[in-house]
Order: sequence, then C-alpha cells, then structure tokens
Amino acid sequence: MLIKKSEYKISFNQGILYEAPLQDSGNYFIFSDQNILLKTSETVPEIPNGSDLNAIGIEDCNAIYFGEMNEVPCFIIRLNEKINFPSEYSLINLRSIYGLIDDDLFWIAGKAFHLGSWNSTSKFCGSCGSKTAFKSDEISRVCPNCGLTSFPRISPAVIMAVIKDGKILLANNNRWKNSMYSVLAGFVDVGESLEECVRREVKEEAGIEIKNIKYFGSQPWHFSGSLMIAFTAEYAEGELKLDNLELTDGGWFSPDDMPEISRKPSISRQLIDWFVETYK
Repeated sequence: MLIKKSEYKISFNQGILYEAPLQDSGNYFIFSDQNILLKTSETVPEIPNGSDLNAIGIEDCNAIYFGEMNEVPCFIIRLNEKINFPSEYSLINLRSIYGLIDDDLFWIAGKAFHLGSWNSTSKFCGSCGSKTAFKSDEISRVCPNCGLTSFPRISPAVIMAVIKDGKILLANNNRWKNSMYSVLAGFVDVGESLEECVRREVKEEAGIEIKNIKYFGSQPWHFSGSLMIAFTAEYAEGELKLDNLELTDGGWFSPDDMPEISRKPSISRQLIDWFVETYK
C-alpha cells in the first residue's frame, strides 16, 4: 500500500533473497517485461498486496522475498505469460510511474525490478550449467556443483554536463523515440578509471577535449542495471563533431534556450537543472 510522504516516512530494509510461497499479507511487486502492475482503482495507484493475488489471477507460483517496507515483507513476481487483469489493475511502464507514486516507493520498485531481472538470468551456472540456488547469507546465487557465485550485475556508467561559455552540451540519441535532449553518457570500459571514461566518451561522441572534471553525484538506474556516476566538466579545445552512429543532433544550449530535456528523476535531469540554476 502506498504511504504518502506527507503522512508517513517509508523505510526499507534489504533482506536476503529467498523463494517464498504466496501469502495473504505483504507487498507484491509484479513485473511483465519493463512494466509494473499497480492497483489503480484508488485515487493514488498502489502496489498490490497478498489479498489482491486471487483477483489478479496469480495463484500457483513462488515469489522472491527481498526485504521489508515499514516492517511489511516485500516480494517480487516476474510474469512469463500474459494475464488478463481485472479493470482495477494496470500494467504501467516502470519509468512512467515516477510522480504517480511516492518517490521512495518508486526507487524500491526499481530495486525489485533490478533484482528480479538479475535472478531470471542467473538460474543456471555460467561455468558448468548446473541449476543455481540462493545463498542464505548474502544476496547472490551459488552453484551447488562447482561453487561459482553470481552476484547482481551492476554496470558502472558515467554521465557528464560539459559547459562552454555559459552553455551546456546536449544531444539527441538515435535510440530515443522522441525529440528529447540530454547530456552525454556511456559505460565504463574494463581497466578504465571514471575520469578516463568521461574524457573518452566526450571525445568519441562530440569530438572535443574537456578539462576540470568534477564529481557531481551518483544514482542507481535500475532500468538498465546501471550505477550512474555524474560529473561536470569544462570545454577545453576542439571542434564539435557529433558521432552520427549514436547521436542524431546536438549542440550548445543556454539556460533560456533549452530544448525538450530528460525527465525527472534521472540524474541527467539533475545535471541539467544544476546548469540552469548556476548559469541563468
């Protein structure tokens, strides 16, 4: 059940994962691909609880316990087949629920999605092919045959606001289906420091050199299993030349002449908001 920030604080305690039979109590984070099932009959959408499962049509499966929210157990279910849900329940894209539910609950849902996605691709050992099982003392799966332990995959990525003469570098990625612009970003290579990655990504995607790289903040981005590490940097030299393989358009934008930008709560939006506030 959703607990509004104005009334109560949501607390979450991470637990050791294990498979659990369905029960009448508890919060159930139910996913189909990148969509989450919400109970939408109320004024504010809610996470279904155990008493909703029969109405939803989920009766014979195991869920994954992953912690407690305000001392109420939380479970993950990933659907492998299509279910015709009653009208009071809706599948909604996980990224789209920001602003519909409490912010803290949004990030708990993201954690559930990340753990559920990892679990679904880690049920067999990558070394010998045996079926794995949850470990009882840490968040991982272990192979009973060869002992290989698999932990949830987290991919580090950098994201950076590059500033030149009071303007920020923004670009549109050709993978996006809209005209949104954002700052540059990319995954960290093996053997590469974060600062080296920032320089490389800017050079590869924009053709320019940068200086004064400074740490800004970080954010888990569960939708891609990433940890986003944000930086600010200044233009140093070179002519702007965008990588047409990844980017369709881009350029330098001032605070009073911004294109359509990335949405909250992404750290890319935090970087852009910082720029607007600093240089307006």
